[in-house]
Amino acid sequence: MLINWAAPRHVYIVCGKTDLRKGIDGLVLIVEENYGLQLDNDSLFLFCGSRTDRFKGLYWDGEGFVLLYKRFENGNLRWPRHRNDAVNLTPHQIKQLLQGIAPLPVKYVKPAIKGTIY
Repeated sequence: MLINWAAPRHVYIVCGKTDLRKGIDGLVLIVEENYGLQLDNDSLFLFCGSRTDRFKGLYWDGEGFVLLYKRFENGNLRWPRHRNDAVNLTPHQIKQLLQGIAPLPVKYVKPAIKGTIY
């Protein structure tokens, strides 16, 4: 589990900024109160603070919570800051995140030009 990030059935990225001073209890409250997601169904929750070279993971292993902390020595994550929700990532998106590629790219909508009919 500590090596294979895609092993859990669900991997959620908690978008926006999270206070990484929080421990297990604080992160559990964030998931339960803000997102209403199940913590005990083979789910890994990933949180990032204001610095994008580190993140925390919260996982229930059946006996208790495991709190993971990862800090990159060279490089940064492309953490989605443009939204405030928890998104279930695919294995491909997890790989992108850990490689520094934005797993949830921002979608820009080009404004319509007045008087143009499509």
